[in-house]
Amino acid sequence: MLDIADALHRWIEEGRAFAVATVVTVGGSAPRAPGAALAVDSEGTAIGSVSGGCVEGAVYDLCVQALQDGQVVRERFGYSDEDAFAVGLTCGGELEVLVTPLGAEAPGRQVFAAALSAAASGGTAAIARVATGPAELLGRVVLVRPDGSYEGSLDAHPDLDRTVVGETRAMLDAGRTGEFTVSESGSRCGEPLTLFVESSVPPPRMIVFGAIDFAAALVRAGKFLGYHVTVCDARPVFATRARFPGADDIVVDWPHRYLRDTATDGRTVLCVLTHDAKFDIPLLEVALRLPVAFVGAMGSRRTHEDRNRRLREVGVTREELARLHSPIGLDLGARTPEETALSIAAEIVATRRGGTGAPLTGAAMPIHHEAGSPESGGSHAAA
Repeated sequence: MLDIADALHRWIEEGRAFAVATVVTVGGSAPRAPGAALAVDSEGTAIGSVSGGCVEGAVYDLCVQALQDGQVVRERFGYSDEDAFAVGLTCGGELEVLVTPLGAEAPGRQVFAAALSAAASGGTAAIARVATGPAELLGRVVLVRPDGSYEGSLDAHPDLDRTVVGETRAMLDAGRTGEFTVSESGSRCGEPLTLFVESSVPPPRMIVFGAIDFAAALVRAGKFLGYHVTVCDARPVFATRARFPGADDIVVDWPHRYLRDTATDGRTVLCVLTHDAKFDIPLLEVALRLPVAFVGAMGSRRTHEDRNRRLREVGVTREELARLHSPIGLDLGARTPEETALSIAAEIVATRRGGTGAPLTGAAMPIHHEAGSPESGGSHAAA
């Protein structure tokens, strides 16, 4: 739902009644991840998507019905072997959607409004909805902020609210979207209750070191992937807005000094394109000791070997060196800056999602799969 927060926030402000269908689980080659949403207002206007087209019509009808009867519905869609054109995912996957009606007087509308406002403004918050459980709790919602404060209640038991807020806050800290299960009493040992959490977090950072032509192309690729992109170079004549109009930030500073002082997290991507030892070595000495998602460095194989030798000489360990993607990028035969940026972006995605970079043609591996790390979880920003 938060993936269409801008539009839904406008609908809320305009006082529209609408129903929103949100993907809560996926399996196989389902085309959209949890959190993808389709919304329909009382005039029949639709925004968003849950399946890339496979089951949109059926989900649209569920939203219309939910607006009419005010009932929260959870529905599963899977592949139809008998008729590939019947309602189902012809790609062979399966998904479940949670349909929530939000009429003008709907319970929890104000909590949804606060969540949509936070997501639309780039804020950090998570919304948890009861997806399976007793009928009287289905669709109840709680909004949780990073400091642990929250809005809304499941109106069942104080222990349950505390448990839900704690679990949701943990998922928000990791930027994750997905489900968790608790007992109705909140003790995790009684009747199970499933909640679906959507996390809205700021876009992950991509920091590109080295204001060269290849960096300009990589900035465009990073923005396309949803990153907040910073270009950093110690040379003011190169690090200019005219050369990098698409960058969110342009920093003139020594790369290692800037990286040491700036904020990074487990989703941050660092791309070192300077291939100059006086910049690379102190920068990578800092970078390889940070808990970031990706550290890559450009250069020939000779440059790579010389760089590794220099890094070992300054005390970088074998385990730390193993985190370095160098030479950066996948083997696409890239020549131009744009092709090189594509190869770097492809390696970043493969690392994040657990892909191999191998062609899918003739391969038996799943098309959609996730790396087993917190930063690979879904989020509003980078999904």
